[in-house]
Amino acid sequence: MATYDLTPRIAPNLDRHLVFPLLEFLQERQLYPDEQILKAKIELLNKTNMVDYAMDIHKSLYRTDDVPQDMIDRRVEVVARLKALEDAAAPLVSFLQNPSAVQELRADKQYNLQMLKDRYQIGPDQIEALYQYAKFQFECGNYSGAADYLYQYRALCTNSERSLSALWGKLAAEILMQNWDIALEELNCLKEIIDSKSFSSPLNQVQSRIWLMHWSLFIFFNHDNGRTLIIDLFNQDKYLNAVQTGAPHLLRYLATAFIVNKRRRPQFKEFIKVIQQDQCSYKDPITEFLACVYVNYEFDGAQKKMKECEEVILNDPFLGKRVEEGNFSTVPLKDEFLENARLFIFETYCRIHQRIDMKVLFEKLNLNYEEGERWIVNLIRNSKLDAKIDTEMGTVIMEPNQPNVYEQLIDHTKALQGRTYKLVGQLLEHAQAQPAR
Repeated sequence: MATYDLTPRIAPNLDRHLVFPLLEFLQERQLYPDEQILKAKIELLNKTNMVDYAMDIHKSLYRTDDVPQDMIDRRVEVVARLKALEDAAAPLVSFLQNPSAVQELRADKQYNLQMLKDRYQIGPDQIEALYQYAKFQFECGNYSGAADYLYQYRALCTNSERSLSALWGKLAAEILMQNWDIALEELNCLKEIIDSKSFSSPLNQVQSRIWLMHWSLFIFFNHDNGRTLIIDLFNQDKYLNAVQTGAPHLLRYLATAFIVNKRRRPQFKEFIKVIQQDQCSYKDPITEFLACVYVNYEFDGAQKKMKECEEVILNDPFLGKRVEEGNFSTVPLKDEFLENARLFIFETYCRIHQRIDMKVLFEKLNLNYEEGERWIVNLIRNSKLDAKIDTEMGTVIMEPNQPNVYEQLIDHTKALQGRTYKLVGQLLEHAQAQPAR
C-alpha cells in the first residue's frame, strides 16, 4: 500500500529531524526496500550534526566496519564547533544553572538584559551564543538540552523573529522527546503567534499554518484528547482553507478524526461538503469511503473502500500507532475506525430503506451473519433506534422517522450566533484595514 503513503508529501513540511520517526515506521512496515530507507536516512543525516548515527547507518547499508574519510573529518569538525559554542555560551549557561541567580530575573526583559550586563557582564553576544549553542545541540540530536536552552533563550530574547524560530525548535524537540502535553502547549502558543502576527505576504502566513498542521499530527495522534483537538484546529476556516489550497492530503487525518469522533456530528455535515468539493484535488480510500456513503450513496463501493481503509491505517505513520498488549500488538485506531465506519453505512442505509435484508446488509458491513446479527442487536438496543428484527424473514424493519420540526429549527439556528460573530469580526478587520480618512 505504498501507493497511499503520504510521506513524500508530508516530509517537505517538517523539520528534517521529524522525518526520522516516519522513516522508522516505514522501515518497520517494510513498505519500501530496506536499502532505500537507509539511503534516505543518510541523505537526511548529512544535513545534520548526527555524525555517529550516520556512520552506524552507513555500516548497516554497505555491510562494512569502515566509514568514508569525509564522515570522520565531519565528526572532528562537529566536535570542535560544539566546544567553541559551549565556551561562548558558558557565562550565560553558568548563570542559568545557578538557582539563586535565576531568582533575580523578572518578567521585564529589558530589566533582565540590563541586570545581566551590569552584574554578570553578560550581553547580547552571550545571549546570541546561547541560541546558536541550543540550535547546534538540536542538530546533534540532544533534544532535551536544546529544549531547555531554547526555553531560556526565549525568556531573554527581544527579537520577535528569532524568538519565533526558537519556539519552532522547542516544539520539534518536545515532539521528538514525546512530551505530548508540553508539545501541545508550544503548539497553541505558536498558533496564537501565527494568527496574530503581521506577515510580509498572506502566502507566508498560509505556509506557516500548513507547517503547523503537519507538525501537529505527531501530537494529535498521540495525545489523549488529540482526535478532538485536530478537528478544533483543522476545521477552523483559515486552517481549512490552507488545507484545501496547499495541503489537501491532510484531509485524510481530518476525515479519520471525524469518523472516530461521535461528538462532532454537526460539524461533520459541513465537512462532507468539503470532501465533495475536493475530490478532484485529493482522494484516498478514507475520503472516498465518506464520498461513497454520504455523497454517492454507493454502499458496495463503501464496502470495498472500508477494506482499503484498513490497509491505509495500518501503513500510515500517524494512524497506525501500535500498542503492545502482552505478546500481541494492536492498532486501536483501526478497530475504532472500522466500528464507526460500519455504523455510518448502517445509519445511511437505514435512512433510505424501510425493510432491509440482513444478509445483504452484513455483506456491506464486512461481517458474517452471526457477528452481524449480534452487532445489529446491540446497536438497536444501545442507540435506541426505532427498528425491529424479523428473524423469520431475516430482515430489519425500520419504522418511519418523521422529522421533528423543533429539532430542525434548532439545527438551522444553533450556528447563527457563531456565524454572526464571525461576520462582525470580518467587518471590523476590514474597517481597521481601511486607511484613516
